[in-house]
Amino acid sequence: MLLLAEPTAVARPTDAPAAPQVRRGATYRSEVLWIPPHIRELIRGSSWRPGCPVGLRDLRLVRVTHVGFDGEDHTGRLVVHRRWAHAFERVFRRLYRVGFPIRKMRLVDRYGADDMRSMHADNTSAFNCRYRDGVCCSWSMHAYGKAIDINPVENPYVGSWGVSPPNGAPFVDRSRRRKGMIFFHDEVWWAFHAVGWEWGGTWSSAQDYQHFSHNGR
Repeated sequence: MLLLAEPTAVARPTDAPAAPQVRRGATYRSEVLWIPPHIRELIRGSSWRPGCPVGLRDLRLVRVTHVGFDGEDHTGRLVVHRRWAHAFERVFRRLYRVGFPIRKMRLVDRYGADDMRSMHADNTSAFNCRYRDGVCCSWSMHAYGKAIDINPVENPYVGSWGVSPPNGAPFVDRSRRRKGMIFFHDEVWWAFHAVGWEWGGTWSSAQDYQHFSHNGR
C-alpha cells in the first residue's frame, strides 16, 4: 500500500466549481423494493449473514438512473436501510440532474463482498455487513445500510498509513477538480446534506472522500 508522509487536508479546490448543468431530454427513474428472492440468495452468506446488526427485513433494494463516465444513462443498484431508501431516490435524482458521473453502481456481492475489490473497481456501494476498517469488532455504518462509498478511486480514503484503494493515489491531490471527484459544498455534498448525511472528507485524522453516512462515521 502506498504510504504518505502527510495526508491531504479537507478538500477545498483552489479553482472555482463549475456551474451545475441540468440534463435535458433524459429521464431519471428510481424504485425502492423489498429485497427480492434472487437478491436474498445473492447476498445471504456474502454481504449479509446471521449475526449482522440489521435484518434482511430492514433492508431495501434501490434502483436508480445515474450518469456514467461515458456520459450515458445507466441503472445502478444499492442495498440500504429501509429508513433511508426513499432519501436515496432524492439524492440520486439531484445528482442525475446535474450530470454527476458515477463509474458503476453494483451490489458489493458482485465482488465477493470484498470491500477492497469493490473499491479497486471504482464501484459505488452501500450495505455490506463488515467491521469498521476491517478490524473486529466495531461495526461499520455500512453494516447497517446507513453509509455509502461513491467513486472510491476518484475519492480515496487517505490517512497517515496510506491510500485506499491504492489506485486512488493519483486523486489524493484535491487542488484540481476532475471527473467524479467530491468536494466540500459541491452538488454531491449538498445532496447528502439535504437528507442529513455527513461526509468523511471533513474528518480530522484521515479523510474518507468517498464516504457519506447518516451519523458522520
